[in-house]
Amino acid sequence: MLAGNRNRSRSPAMPSAVAPSAVAPSAVAEIPAAPSAAALAHFEALMAFETDCWDVHDAMSGGRADFVLLDVRSPALYAAGHVPGAVNLPHRKIIERKLADWPADTLFVVYCAGPHCNGACRAAIRLARLGRPVKLMIGGIEGWKDEGFALATEAPPVPA
Repeated sequence: MLAGNRNRSRSPAMPSAVAPSAVAPSAVAEIPAAPSAAALAHFEALMAFETDCWDVHDAMSGGRADFVLLDVRSPALYAAGHVPGAVNLPHRKIIERKLADWPADTLFVVYCAGPHCNGACRAAIRLARLGRPVKLMIGGIEGWKDEGFALATEAPPVPA
């Protein structure tokens, strides 16, 4: 190839590079990313408040559930389909007496119907007010089903 023809191999459909200052940034890059240290602090803090369906499924199916999974929906919704191993305790009924069987340092993971429902957030508030460690399972039961994980369908035990 001749030196003068070196750039002719470029595809005509490929636009030539434009100086960054000549083009407005995308909505993604318009606000610069946080410095790495700030991003680390943010995402570590975020993970202190939530977990996902995959991690819950992995822990529970692998016999490593070092938490109590609370389905905070109604008993009827729980009976219609819930995460296997979940305990049904509707968010409005979370009081210290109902938690007495678990040590004070027990981690509770709460879920409700899904992103359109705030029941898990309400449950997390109640648990936190009682001084209990809590995380929210993002996605709720809809996220669980979206991942293709099985549901159990037995009714919750009747309180004594």
